[in-house]
Amino acid sequence: MNDLEYLGVEVRGARERAGLSQRQFAVGTGFSQSYISKVEHGALIPSEDFARKCDLVLGTSGLFERLRARLVERGHPSWFAPFAKMEREAEEVLDYSLWTLPGLLQTEEYARALFRAGHPEATEDWIEKRVENRVSRRGVLTGDDPPPFWAIIHESVLLPHIGGARAMRAQLEHLLEAASRPRVTVQVLALTAGAPPATEPFIHLQLPRQRSVVYTDTALGGQLSTSDDQVRFCRTAFERLRAEALSPTMSTRLIRKIAKELPHDDD
Repeated sequence: MNDLEYLGVEVRGARERAGLSQRQFAVGTGFSQSYISKVEHGALIPSEDFARKCDLVLGTSGLFERLRARLVERGHPSWFAPFAKMEREAEEVLDYSLWTLPGLLQTEEYARALFRAGHPEATEDWIEKRVENRVSRRGVLTGDDPPPFWAIIHESVLLPHIGGARAMRAQLEHLLEAASRPRVTVQVLALTAGAPPATEPFIHLQLPRQRSVVYTDTALGGQLSTSDDQVRFCRTAFERLRAEALSPTMSTRLIRKIAKELPHDDD
């Protein structure tokens, strides 16, 4: 059980001990019953206001404010944690990467370099916790019954020396190893392909019970969408990207070529 799920269990337990139904709790906190259900099932990071209202209604003396603060500090960013939970439940993962390699395929060194570059004032403990969280996501692809994972990676993602040439070479070798697994497919959208069918990266998750969700990432945080129109747009864009990209065989050849051509100056 992760921190998000634990918080949800604690909210539900405290509510039930107080003898409140979800509907009664919704009235007391001023939040919808649907919102409360998502929190209790570990599908939503509660807001600070919700945590304060929980403590007020349940008389828990700041417990849920503290649990929420601990979750945000130790776990994934608040806007990402619900997606990380859905990712573990996915029946299929489609990832279009335009700026960096997919999180599920990143090495520790590569992820560490990204976090350090993006958060130059962060402590080492903060960086290492984020690296640990990202690397732990790779378990989605290494379990007993991993979902099919299809990554389309723009060629420009393979060229920067993230973490230095040695770290980037190890990252590309890791990418090649992942691409050799039966349920992992990697295609490269070549520089010569021209304008891409989608100009922003996204991840499409096919979830149980025919549900779908799309996650998009920006410098200001991520966004989840279950909108039929947005899900359909991303699914269609991914199909066009598959058609435009190099074949899996040609893609691995290109990745191997780029890895071999990396300089050895920092070795």
